[in-house]
Amino acid sequence: MKSKLDPLSMAAMAVTVVSVSATAPLTAAASASPLAMAFWRNCLGFAVLGPLLVLLRRREVVRVARGERGVLRREQWRPLVFGFLAATALALHFAAFMTSTRLTSVAMSTALVATQPVWQALIAAGQGVRSSRRTWVGLALSVVGAAAAGGLDIRSGGTALLGDLLALVGAVAQAGYTALSERSRADVSTPLYSTFTSLVCGLELLAVCRLAHIPLTGFDRSTQLSLLGLLILPQILGLGSLNFALGRVSATTMSVLLLLETPVAALAAWWFLGQGIKPATVPGLLLIIAGVTVVVTSGGVEQATAQQGRHRSTGTPPYPAYAPYTPPPPYTPQPTPQHLTFPHSVKRDPRVDWARYTGDESPTVTLNYHGAGAYDTLFLRMPHAAEEEPGRDKDDR
Repeated sequence: MKSKLDPLSMAAMAVTVVSVSATAPLTAAASASPLAMAFWRNCLGFAVLGPLLVLLRRREVVRVARGERGVLRREQWRPLVFGFLAATALALHFAAFMTSTRLTSVAMSTALVATQPVWQALIAAGQGVRSSRRTWVGLALSVVGAAAAGGLDIRSGGTALLGDLLALVGAVAQAGYTALSERSRADVSTPLYSTFTSLVCGLELLAVCRLAHIPLTGFDRSTQLSLLGLLILPQILGLGSLNFALGRVSATTMSVLLLLETPVAALAAWWFLGQGIKPATVPGLLLIIAGVTVVVTSGGVEQATAQQGRHRSTGTPPYPAYAPYTPPPPYTPQPTPQHLTFPHSVKRDPRVDWARYTGDESPTVTLNYHGAGAYDTLFLRMPHAAEEEPGRDKDDR
């Protein structure tokens, strides 16, 4: 994807960074339990995504409701299980991250949660994916930076050290959510998947709050304003501008820009909450950002190189391993001078859509911010017979 750095795109990227950076300061400013805040964050997210889903994907919702997609086919049970596991990982991410903002500084919390691409690279390495030397250099920089930044908390101990550990747990959980999502959403659009995960995540957090007897109502004015800010800034403005920007710039560019969340959130915490940044932690925070930047940028290069080397001879990317089934070989019709016609019994191979993504472009579903996926994503599914195919008249169906 070629970036279009026009004023509108730059404005959308700026709104995205500022909006998502408000998450940690708003959570830290509230007085309610972090688990209650996490529940309401997902509840508000579902309240926003639900109407958008009905508005943007009404036909898909109707098909799922009628069972025309066979969501509970035998081959779909495995993706459904992965979807529940992904939502559970997302619930753990919200609970750990939002709790860490109360125990440690906003700067440390956001910086450590931003190491999610590092853990995602380690998960990929554990699955047998080879990483380049540049990726391992970025991993080393991030680890050294995290150790340097958290040195004061390690020596002092107490709640600050616990907050750092919870922030790291939130980063690992977010990486697990991304990895599990790649295996669960082969036949589902991103709006439907995001709504599903928000619903399941909210229900799980509701169960935890009930079991722990955490109040979910009766909040003071500061908590109410924080929840309103979480709805308007990261959930509506952040997600909306993120999806708009991803239609004009690459996912790698947005991933790097989202690393600005750490300094922007630290500045907001200093301005509104009076939280200062310890000078001794600044070099470590900078190393974390530099290391994650190296990992994010090297990931795109590795993918492009691997795709070009793997598909140079065939010309068509392989069908993803996590797809629910392997399609039959594509049908090659005889060319005609006017247009191509397809028999009624032949369905288009979804690898044709997958092949549209070139080496320097990746599906935007790989970019997630605190569980918010991009709407402009790839469909890895076979078209249904009820859908209109090229070269067929409506009267022929």
